[in-house]
Amino acid sequence: MDVEELRQRLEHEPDSLSLPPSLRSGLTIDYRKVDAALAWQEASEYHHLIVPDSPEYPPLLGEITDAPTLLFVKGQAQELLRPAIAMVGSRDASYSGVQVGRMLASALASEGLAVVSGLAAGIDGACHQGALAIGGVTHAILGTGADEIYPKRHQALYHDIQARGCIVSELWPDTKAFAGNFPKRNRIIAGMALGTVVVEAARKSGSLISARLAMEAGREVFAVPGSILDERHQGCHDLLRAGAKLVTNAADIVEELGAILRCQLDMLPSRAHVELPGAQELPYAELLASVEYETTPLDRLVEHSGKPIDLVLEQMLELELQGWVAAVPGGYVRIRRN
Repeated sequence: MDVEELRQRLEHEPDSLSLPPSLRSGLTIDYRKVDAALAWQEASEYHHLIVPDSPEYPPLLGEITDAPTLLFVKGQAQELLRPAIAMVGSRDASYSGVQVGRMLASALASEGLAVVSGLAAGIDGACHQGALAIGGVTHAILGTGADEIYPKRHQALYHDIQARGCIVSELWPDTKAFAGNFPKRNRIIAGMALGTVVVEAARKSGSLISARLAMEAGREVFAVPGSILDERHQGCHDLLRAGAKLVTNAADIVEELGAILRCQLDMLPSRAHVELPGAQELPYAELLASVEYETTPLDRLVEHSGKPIDLVLEQMLELELQGWVAAVPGGYVRIRRN
């Protein structure tokens, strides 16, 4: 649909766009907003106004009961047709939660899936970064207008996402952050995806809204287990008790979705499949085996290895530089598998 056709339908045939009465009456009164939206689209070839009958409208999103009637999209609109997995989680994420989010997102993107999340701090940002790290596709669904970057720390990520996927919002482009808009955008995150993965969430986490909406839409819900002592995992454990699928790696998700996923991927013009690196010889294997995915104190590493502390520190530094471990308050954590 070109700009002029959309203008004519908004002004003269709003019923053909399935607009709710409140929005339809607003459009017939305030044409300045219509013109502003069309001017926004014309400002860049990477700006898109997408309505339910646009070729790029995400197919699964149209199946939910309150599907958005107008999307402001920045980036590669054709990628909205790619099969997607939603990934959500805590803003106040643990170090291990962030690493799990990145790892799973990278693996899912390598399978040709788009990773959909909300650009929030914590797990959302980590999942976007994980997909981009292997050249994959990721979409950020905003609770602000498409021109607003929130949080500001994700400015670089906001621009990187547009190069591989899309920034998506149903709000007018200049809409500032407002708390009430973020739960509403969760229905778009869940609605675009074949399934939703909750990486880390407390019992009152907004991420559980996305999980509930996914269940209501008949989509799969996946949850990553964690420590029973950390409240940031309790929401995931509740989901698992309610029937969500347990996830420890991307294969758990791909296998669960099965034939429907493979069929959708095979229909893409080109499947950008990126092979993950194979197993590697472990450096300082005995010492590395002592480092857990939760914080491991230095004195425990010294005790387990039987080596002098200066040698342990030297080898841990080398492991850190190679990306096997990370130094955190209280010790080290393992961040990479063999």
